[in-house]
Amino acid sequence: MEFLDPVLLARIQFAFTIAFHIVFPGLSIGLAAYLAVLEGLWLKTNKKIYLSAFKYWLKIFSIIFGMGVVSGVVMSYQIGTNWSVFSDKTGPILGPLMGYEVLSAFFLEAGFLGVMLFGMNKVGKKLHFFATLMVALGTLMSAFWILSANSWMQTPTGYSYNEVGQFVADDWFEVIFNPSFPYRLAHMVTAAFLSTAFLVGGVSAWHLLKERKEKTKNETARLMFSMAMWMAAIVAPIQLIIGDFHGLNTLEHQPAKVAAMEGNYQTQKGAPLLLFGVPNDEEERVDYAIGIPKMASYILTHDFDGELVGLDQFAKEDRPNTKWVFYSFRVMVAIGMGMIAIGLFSLFLRWRGRLYDNRFIHKIAVWFAPSGIVATIAGWIVTEVGRQPYTVYGLLRTYDSHSPLDAPAVATSLVLFIIVYFLVFGTGIVYTLRLMKVRPGERGKLADEESKVKSSVTLSNRLPHESNKEALNKEGGE
Repeated sequence: MEFLDPVLLARIQFAFTIAFHIVFPGLSIGLAAYLAVLEGLWLKTNKKIYLSAFKYWLKIFSIIFGMGVVSGVVMSYQIGTNWSVFSDKTGPILGPLMGYEVLSAFFLEAGFLGVMLFGMNKVGKKLHFFATLMVALGTLMSAFWILSANSWMQTPTGYSYNEVGQFVADDWFEVIFNPSFPYRLAHMVTAAFLSTAFLVGGVSAWHLLKERKEKTKNETARLMFSMAMWMAAIVAPIQLIIGDFHGLNTLEHQPAKVAAMEGNYQTQKGAPLLLFGVPNDEEERVDYAIGIPKMASYILTHDFDGELVGLDQFAKEDRPNTKWVFYSFRVMVAIGMGMIAIGLFSLFLRWRGRLYDNRFIHKIAVWFAPSGIVATIAGWIVTEVGRQPYTVYGLLRTYDSHSPLDAPAVATSLVLFIIVYFLVFGTGIVYTLRLMKVRPGERGKLADEESKVKSSVTLSNRLPHESNKEALNKEGGE
């Protein structure tokens, strides 16, 4: 049975764990930058509303960051166990890149994270802001090194082979700044910012809907929603432009991936842009296709009659899974277009002075809260499944990268991963959702009340002690 193939099981395990992992670093990048902006605005304006929003998202960030670290450790573990041949052959290149990520980025994040989380009342404001900036910088540097390593697997350059068949670096600059890296870094970081914007927008919109029911006014929720909509209105169209450049780069270096994305089985001029359809690999066509004539050629070649290479130019064993790539690409694009529409609609409502009392955009924002996460996972599927059947594109096949493990061993670890992930990360996600249900502005008040209680408890503990000292001194004097 195909399902008992150990390589397929290992791929399923990797897909499952990376789908969990990729969400948390993405949100960490966006939230860290958002927290830095909020704290900077608070220091500049001295308006407590920015501090209130900062405190609201700080604890949520800490939980998401922690889950990202834990899921990342698991990723390293399974690469070593299930993909030992891949690890051995690519180690001289990917090992140093991952090491640079740990030394230059993760240590930076971890070193300042404690100050950021617990140092608000223990260090000066400027030092605390510096710590927040370092955490934000660390998350961006992590993205830099991780995407450099993954991009090298997509478009390998600057390498040669040593005497035992391993990839070794001839030019580290070419390895790091490989052809797809700049586009993928910009695309991923922008996706992280958009994921965060729509998460913040969805949470604040939910509280704005409650505000109408309770007939109250929540200034912190309004601030968060306004900032989220500004981000959507500005960054979502930019992401569309970056995606276009990324697509052109992919067409140059991975034409089979683009052919699968477009559902283009036959090389043709004036290829249509398929909005929807059902890929039929057996007959090599897209059934029930709905498309715009010649638009795919225009987008990818900037010529309505431009020629696009089809999957017919590649042997079947060298093609990616068309259905996964085709559908995932359309999910990602559809969400992206929805984000642009919401951003533009928010500008119209802002102009009309109705951004905070329009129930329609608030409800849409709530539904779109996880949209960035879904789009990120869909984009990852396009990127990684589209690279198949290779782990290092064109050089090392997936079936030549696997550890010599039997199917039962891989299946057992897969089942254990699923159980543990749903227990551990399910608990973390539920707790995070509960934190999001707290009314913005209340968390800061609760923290202040807790501080007052602790101070009063400390004072009450000291008073008897001092009274006893005075009594003892009195007895000694007598």
